[in-house]
Amino acid sequence: MPYKHDDIEECHDCHLIGDVTENELIDLAELFKIFGDSTRIKILFDLFHGEKNVSQICEDLEMNQSAISHQLKILRTSKLVGARRDGKSIYYSLADDHVRMIIEMGKEHIEE
Repeated sequence: MPYKHDDIEECHDCHLIGDVTENELIDLAELFKIFGDSTRIKILFDLFHGEKNVSQICEDLEMNQSAISHQLKILRTSKLVGARRDGKSIYYSLADDHVRMIIEMGKEHIEE
């Protein structure tokens, strides 16, 4: 629940900056840390083209399965990547359009 300025005195852990709480800022910083790893960025870019299993991602990125699986776990935990099981295979995809938009905006920013 968002806090109003009147509620600040009652909430000792939620310093507001504008209309954003300290906890929201910490969560946002943690989200951006996830984007700070080039392997995770490569995986996210690879998933722009649709869902893929670990073997396909490994082939596309020319990396071993252990490294890809480790990064996929982090991306799933952060809710940036979703997974779907089909028999023995698990297919990964971007969790939603926000993920694509964040990456596209970041790319635009570095190209300026």
